[in-house]
Amino acid sequence: MLGRYLPVEVIEARDDGDLERRLPRGSLVVALDRGGRSMDSLEWSRWLQRRRLEARDLCLVVGGPAGIPEPLLARADQRISLGRQTMAHQLARVVLLEQLFRAAKILAGEPYHL
Repeated sequence: MLGRYLPVEVIEARDDGDLERRLPRGSLVVALDRGGRSMDSLEWSRWLQRRRLEARDLCLVVGGPAGIPEPLLARADQRISLGRQTMAHQLARVVLLEQLFRAAKILAGEPYHL
């Protein structure tokens, strides 16, 4: 459903080294980290709009069971939180995609429960 609003590619890495190798050069790297910036739905939409205007590849990184490796956290351009609770990385991916979908619908002027 999100692909209707913006191109999305989900890439899974086998390990920490593979994760770092898969980051596209020149992309804006955003780590999903509970210590990062929290946003409500309108803030997500404004954040996404700014990223669109930058016209750079956006790489949102969800860590595996052990989280995001410290070197990658240090390399990230930004950190965003999906909440203070700990959640399985598979669930974090679903929550992230839903937030992006909600933000895209808001930007498109379409109704979506806020």
